[in-house]
Amino acid sequence: MTPSPQPGCLDGVRVLDLTQFEAGPSCTEVLAWLGAEVVKVENPKGGDPGRTSVGDTTHDSPYFLQFNANKKSLTANLKSPAGLDTVKRLAAEADVFVENFAPGAIERLGLGYDVLHGLNPRLIYAQVKGFGAGSPHEHSLAFDMIAQASGGVMSITGEPDLPPAKPGATLGDTGTGMLMAISIVASLYRRERTGRGERLRVAMQDAMLHYIRVAFTVTARTGVAAPRVGAKVISASNVPGGIYPCAPGGKNDYVYIYTSRANPEHWHRLLRVIGREALIGDDRYETIAARLAREPELDEMIAAWTRGRDKHEAMRVLGAAGIPAGAVLDTAELQNEPDFERRGIMQVMQHPQVGAFKMPGWPVTHDGATLPLAPAPLLGEHTGDVLHRWLGLSDEALAALRADGAV
Repeated sequence: MTPSPQPGCLDGVRVLDLTQFEAGPSCTEVLAWLGAEVVKVENPKGGDPGRTSVGDTTHDSPYFLQFNANKKSLTANLKSPAGLDTVKRLAAEADVFVENFAPGAIERLGLGYDVLHGLNPRLIYAQVKGFGAGSPHEHSLAFDMIAQASGGVMSITGEPDLPPAKPGATLGDTGTGMLMAISIVASLYRRERTGRGERLRVAMQDAMLHYIRVAFTVTARTGVAAPRVGAKVISASNVPGGIYPCAPGGKNDYVYIYTSRANPEHWHRLLRVIGREALIGDDRYETIAARLAREPELDEMIAAWTRGRDKHEAMRVLGAAGIPAGAVLDTAELQNEPDFERRGIMQVMQHPQVGAFKMPGWPVTHDGATLPLAPAPLLGEHTGDVLHRWLGLSDEALAALRADGAV
């Protein structure tokens, strides 16, 4: 699918990005995908730690490339008076300011909300932290796994008789970033009416509660903590439903099959597919309660069918019969699936150092087209361009800043 050639939805919006690692960068990357000019402010000595802390240290890591596509990089020494002043001047020209430093760090640097709001009352000032303002853990550090532990996600992940597990998805980081991005866009919309900016704050721990609302319905109904149910659905026991083994028996050779409580016909369709039509209408299997009492028997009945097929065939046959089913696809399979690249869901970044680098693009299409992918920036690649355009600095003034070590 050809990326959309028209200007992005946020064309003309300037974002000053003082984020690092993932929770903040995933937020600002969305804004960049949607057309905003996102200028990533980095330390001249090394930049975002994500450039080298995960993977190859000879060039920017795949981790960094994944979360900084479509951005520009400007270097500034925030401990230099001239460097700090430069960033303040940029903030005065920005529409959005985003940071996810350790608690209190941005204020100590002299870039707190009160300071920048005084310079630019229209600024949307966004902060991502580990724990919420007023929380007893407000000043504690957090990473993705800390948020998932303290936000309830781990407590409902894993097998019932085993310890809590961390989901593979980085909900604490990218999940939090998505919520902040939505609020930034909403605040920009409101600013069109009011003419004023606002302060946005989200805690990674708090954001996790948003993603486990189904588990909270269990607690509301039962009065006790939601359990771990492995691959089953946490909100309701439903049989059959779960992961079933497929040929040839590799570690990801499984298919997930689900029969909805709201549509009994799923069960009947499944019986037809696996050659057990004679059981349709049989009282031993016809109700949810009856099937729950015979869960091991039914799981083995279905597994006997899935073991004779690979997961792709099982998914195709079941899907064609109107039964919800999904092959368990691993990252290598998804990376190399031509359909995703054909549709623009996976795109190839042409990076000046790394070369061709394939990564997931933005999955929402606009007028039927996917959004374009530009490479993550080299450290300081756009310093001169941004300072010329945003601040009108002359070549001489820029050279003086460089000589001073400010940028």
